[in-house]
Amino acid sequence: MEDSNNKAGDYKIEFVTADDRNDPQEAAAAAKKLITIDKVSALVGPLTSKCAITVAEVASQNKIPMITPTASKEKVTVNNGAHRDYVYRACFVDPYQGTAAAIFAMENLKLKTAAVLYDKGNDYSFALAEKFRDYFTKNSSQLLLYEGYQSTDTDFSALLDKMAGLKPDLIYLPDYYLKVSDIAKQARAKGMKAVFLGSDGWNSDNLDMDALEGGYFTNHFALDDPRPEMQQWVDGYKNKYGTEPDAIAALSYDATKILLQALTNANSADPVKINETLMNIKDFPTLSGKVSFDANGDPLKPVTIIQIDDGIFSYYTQVTP
Repeated sequence: MEDSNNKAGDYKIEFVTADDRNDPQEAAAAAKKLITIDKVSALVGPLTSKCAITVAEVASQNKIPMITPTASKEKVTVNNGAHRDYVYRACFVDPYQGTAAAIFAMENLKLKTAAVLYDKGNDYSFALAEKFRDYFTKNSSQLLLYEGYQSTDTDFSALLDKMAGLKPDLIYLPDYYLKVSDIAKQARAKGMKAVFLGSDGWNSDNLDMDALEGGYFTNHFALDDPRPEMQQWVDGYKNKYGTEPDAIAALSYDATKILLQALTNANSADPVKINETLMNIKDFPTLSGKVSFDANGDPLKPVTIIQIDDGIFSYYTQVTP
């Protein structure tokens, strides 16, 4: 907001905030208040998918543009297979990472064979695994193993023994850090040397860095991204708040910047006109890279690849599916 002097086109921007308490019913009630009482022209948020889904329904019904920074479930912007009118997001949807990971494995790492392990009971893990499999196999690479495990599993010996015999170049493991750490540690104990590749669920200080040394994962943001626009923003954030920004801060900045550009393009407080310009955002520069929206209101933009290098997370490159 300060970057734009609190203006968009000929209009001064005023913020009205509400706390959804990470509760879908609270979120819906807050959205209704903002729309009917505060008379807002657009919404930024919520952060979580469970709240964003209920707010998306309210926004669509009332024809108020909404852009969520971080809610990544597909159902936020899509209902019964169709785009929810007036609803957008700044983050990419979960499965988008799976395609980006496959592209990175093949084009950047030049790896030819892979094994995929995923949590059968976790929609996030399953969706990423499917997208990785589809791209990897369609582009003439060899997928040697594609198997799921249960969320409650703790001993992966049988699965890893089977994989070890196949000797894949890469193990794609799209899951959260605790399960990833367990599997990687057991794989290394068996002498497996394959490169591990994963998703943003790895992004935790509690990830087993030793077991996953040299591995990579897809993410929305990297603090050490060397692009000048990113480092300028990181420095400004640290100077203002006295702490380092995270992905939520970066995506919230991007969501607000996109919405302000739509407001500027519309030069109107009419939500319908704002929505029209938001829908037509093309190659708009953000911290994440240039953003355009697809037919579902989801961003087409680069995915950041982070490497685990000497026990720390390090920016490696960006991949655009």
